Amino acid sequence: MPAAADSHGVTKVVDNICRLSPDLLAETCLHILTYLRGHTRGVDSAEVSDKVQRAGVRLDHEAVQNIVRFLLLTFRSAGKSSLSGDDLVSKLEEGSNKWPKASLQVLHRLWSEHGASVHAQQEVQAMLSISQLVDVQWKLGMAVSSDTCRSLNSPYVTLLLKIIEPSGQISQRSFEMTIPQFQNFHKQFKEMAAVMETV
Repeated sequence: MPAAADSHGVTKVVDNICRLSPDLLAETCLHILTYLRGHTRGVDSAEVSDKVQRAGVRLDHEAVQNIVRFLLLTFRSAGKSSLSGDDLVSKLEEGSNKWPKASLQVLHRLWSEHGASVHAQQEVQAMLSISQLVDVQWKLGMAVSSDTCRSLNSPYVTLLLKIIEPSGQISQRSFEMTIPQFQNFHKQFKEMAAVMETV
């Protein structure tokens, strides 16, 4: 359970979770449990943050990310340990005495309904824990000059990759390539595509 790691940080996250209505907490937990059961590709904390803001709860994006991380870790840990709903609530109460009864009831109900399928999915994912590519965006640019060269006039390609980490967090990675590097990259992708078509 996350409680053992950092009691001050856990207390702050629990305080923020307490600010969520039972319905909003249930919606957030379902979003996370749906991912952990393998039905979605990840947990988009920006989407969760938007829902929290629309519900009138004033939490910044980082606080919502911490709630999502805490709930992901809690449910993952409960799944690995095959905890029952009662055991999960006991562990949470051991970690913090600030949990309101309504929040614990929501967590108990949802874990009792979905915990077994989360555990089953974790066993499958243990064999396949790699990041997944969700989206690729690119743009062509021209470097006109730099601090060391007044007339550079060099084209480049910028790639932005949206990736779902094994933890479920969606991250973005960007990098630039020269045109020859991009052409080599493209050639390798074509070769991979040709091999995949034979499978």
